[in-house]
Amino acid sequence: MVLYHYYEQASGPFRSISDLSDEEAEKVLKRIHAEKPDIFLAKRPDDYLQKRRRFENILKNEFIKAGGLIERETPHYMVVGECPFFEKWYEHTAWVTVDTSELDLRTVSFTYGDSHPTFSGNVKDGKEYRNRLYNYDEILKIIEKYGLPQIWNPDFKYGPECYVEVQIWSDRGLEKWVK
Repeated sequence: MVLYHYYEQASGPFRSISDLSDEEAEKVLKRIHAEKPDIFLAKRPDDYLQKRRRFENILKNEFIKAGGLIERETPHYMVVGECPFFEKWYEHTAWVTVDTSELDLRTVSFTYGDSHPTFSGNVKDGKEYRNRLYNYDEILKIIEKYGLPQIWNPDFKYGPECYVEVQIWSDRGLEKWVK
């Protein structure tokens, strides 16, 4: 399985506000909003950082309960397969790809769709992948059953999912990019 990590070319890959203090992260978000107001990242709500921290805590706890191996406090994010949606997120979008064979799959979790709506409790459509975190073998079955969301739902017409989110709880396998 090929995973994609999209990022702002000038910043480099695998740079996350989750690795910053709340104060530093808020400064970054404000700078993006002021300097690049037209990109997708600049349109996040004021309480985005609080929500992100809450959802990452849910992901971490669910992954630990499922027997996952945590080597980082917060995950690196990727998506399964190419996803043109992310090209709109940045001013100068770049990406790297990683094959899952390069990763210790005990450190990798998945959500079918973005983890925020998946665990928000706001989406009440009864789909089996709501409020669920998957391991590699489990997500393969879900993808086989439903397909990749970026194929059947590229513009959010049929719900909040438009990609399969990947959370990597380690730097191992990403050393050429993570410094």
